[in-house]
Amino acid sequence: MKWRGRERSSNIDDRRGAGGRPGGLSGGLGRGGFRIPTGGGRGGGGRGGGIGLVGIVVILGLIWVTTGQNPIDIISGMNGAPTTSSSAAQRPLPSAGQDELADFVGVVVKETEDLWTQKFADAGSQYSAPVVVLFSGGTQSGCGVADARTGPFYCPEDQKVYIDLAFYDQLRQEFGAPGDFAQAYVLAHEVGHHVQNLTGVLPQFNRARASMSATEANAYSVRVELQADCYAGIWANYAGEQNLVETGDFEEALNAADQIGDDTLQKRMQGYAVPKTFNHGTSKQRQTWFARGYQSGDVSQCDTFSGSV
Repeated sequence: MKWRGRERSSNIDDRRGAGGRPGGLSGGLGRGGFRIPTGGGRGGGGRGGGIGLVGIVVILGLIWVTTGQNPIDIISGMNGAPTTSSSAAQRPLPSAGQDELADFVGVVVKETEDLWTQKFADAGSQYSAPVVVLFSGGTQSGCGVADARTGPFYCPEDQKVYIDLAFYDQLRQEFGAPGDFAQAYVLAHEVGHHVQNLTGVLPQFNRARASMSATEANAYSVRVELQADCYAGIWANYAGEQNLVETGDFEEALNAADQIGDDTLQKRMQGYAVPKTFNHGTSKQRQTWFARGYQSGDVSQCDTFSGSV
């Protein structure tokens, strides 16, 4: 991806290396955080089961199977605010080489801002860009305490995207999804959730799920996540129009979508998949909807709520 020398977003809140991260991580994300599924650890929703990056190997689907807790409770705010302690620990300093990665994030975010400002204006509306928070170790969000195990996520409560840049090491090393365009896809997906928040999709999801069974809520969540993938594809289309895309970039993003599909993750973690627990979509679905956005560049092609997905 041709990103060097381009303008960075001013909507970057760089908290890396700041002192005093919140303690008491048992609360996890408690109020509506939408995140890339990546694996397990502690820090879940407060009734058993957790979400995160390292530690105990659990993914969102396995939470439902092993504990009876609906993983959608975690992303939709049914567990209340997380608990935190008053003690503060020093956050680890950013890893070597992360400053260039932070610049990369700033450039990608700026491109998403330009894209969605244009799309909203075309629809007679105004786009309000999210703030992207870079942190190392842990930080407080409007959706609860976030740490490195949480993975990148969007919090509709404060309209911010949160990411510990160390996640990109895991994306490359553990999930076999290297490349800057794969990294950009993850960011564009989370910004896609912000677009959904502005257009009313996320608020409607949170209202509707209250009357749904766990299986129904998971199926609804899949449609929400696949639309965010399609919006990420629209960003990729825009990046192509700006002459930022290089040979192999599209394939990098498709590979990332493949590696974080629910079926692929579950098979990697436990050797088999449980479809009724899927809440982000299969690898094929995620690739298909990203490709649809990329090939069309048309928001109307991202209607994941009509018909089959």
